[in-house]
Amino acid sequence: MRDQPQRIGYILLAMLLDVCCTIATLEGARMLRDALPYGMEIPIEVSTPFEVVMLTAAIWFGIFLLLSVYDPNRNRTLLGEIQSVVTASLLGLLVLAGALYFSYRNVSRLFILYFYALNLIVLLGWRLIARAVLRLSGNDPLRREHRVLLVGSGELGRQIAALMAEHGHHIIGFLDDDLTAKTDILGRPTDAPQIVQSQHIDDVIITLPYQSYDRLEPLILSLQKFPVQISVAPNYFNLVLYRATVEDFGGVPLINLRDPALTGYQRLVKRAFDLVVGSLLLLLSLPLLLLIAVVVRLDSPGSIIFKQQRVGENGRLFTMLKFRTMRQDAETEQPTINSYDAAGHVLPKRSDDPRVTRVGFFLRRTSLDELPQLVNVLRGEMSLVGPRPEMPWLVEKYAPWQHKRFAIPQGMTGWWQINGRADKPMHLHTEDDLYYIQNYSLLLDVIILWRTLFAVIRRRGAY
Repeated sequence: MRDQPQRIGYILLAMLLDVCCTIATLEGARMLRDALPYGMEIPIEVSTPFEVVMLTAAIWFGIFLLLSVYDPNRNRTLLGEIQSVVTASLLGLLVLAGALYFSYRNVSRLFILYFYALNLIVLLGWRLIARAVLRLSGNDPLRREHRVLLVGSGELGRQIAALMAEHGHHIIGFLDDDLTAKTDILGRPTDAPQIVQSQHIDDVIITLPYQSYDRLEPLILSLQKFPVQISVAPNYFNLVLYRATVEDFGGVPLINLRDPALTGYQRLVKRAFDLVVGSLLLLLSLPLLLLIAVVVRLDSPGSIIFKQQRVGENGRLFTMLKFRTMRQDAETEQPTINSYDAAGHVLPKRSDDPRVTRVGFFLRRTSLDELPQLVNVLRGEMSLVGPRPEMPWLVEKYAPWQHKRFAIPQGMTGWWQINGRADKPMHLHTEDDLYYIQNYSLLLDVIILWRTLFAVIRRRGAY
């Protein structure tokens, strides 16, 4: 909360600059359309109607708000902000084209394309300059780490601390009655006011167990005089089967722990989206599929398609398809490849796997080996977006709460893939899948598919 005024000021300035830049680039696009020797010749100088200017500015501003372009939590990194702006601008272009078709159909199509390209360059340009200036000044409100203190060092507290650390927050430590439990215990919960003040804490997250809930009120009241954000994480994480919803019943919040993962309507929309987009992708990729099949066959002896049993929605087994990237019968060598982390969790993949063929290494790095799963999507065994289907022998090692990830159709790509992929073994990061399940929407599916392109280009964790 300490940098809240700075953040608000930066966001308001960003909104104002985007609107001004959008209006200015409309005029710039008009001048380019008049000056460049492309398209049909315009006999007279054409001005941009005021209504078109206002319509374009409104669409751009509305789309940017809808896709949370100004959300500082999503723009902590430069790449994240670039992705947000590119995605929002592309959607804005489509909406603007549709709106002009039904209103001002005489607007030049080249003018719209010039505007889109020029606007995207300007919007990204001022952001690059602003970030460089703020970084040099050492006063970047988007990058400053939030200092977080957690009250309660149990399992829930540790999980939340790990998630917040992954999102760039700085975990100062924990408060707990058992001072000998861990080295990062800074004191007891009653010491919260002193530690908040001395450590310049921004956020306090309370993760106390059920039996300590009677201590919440005095703890929260003791922190009210400090400029900190106070949050309470209900200790029901391991009880939630699919998604939790809060319903106001006569002024009393009731938490429902057993809501279906997808409503009937959501399931229908998701399946229709899979059929339409999956069919288009399969048709467009047919030449590439044929080329890869020939290369796989020439590279090493064995089948072109690798078939493997995976666990799908609700624990149902199905045969997942991939291009073969290893030598034939490589599965029999799996026990010799497995390694283990410090906690004893099995790690079934490694970057230097000796079973991978030369072509297989390239296919894995570019994720092209996954293309045959479009057939699984059309069959209804998988979805384009969802938790990744797991191998049965790994599912047998799951903790009971981890089975929640099978509540919806498993996907070719998902929230886990665009946030780490093989660098984050999916059976050890079920929280990513639960986040997707609890926040599902068709728009989220579109965003994940778009960000998957960037994840594939970066090739981070792909092996």
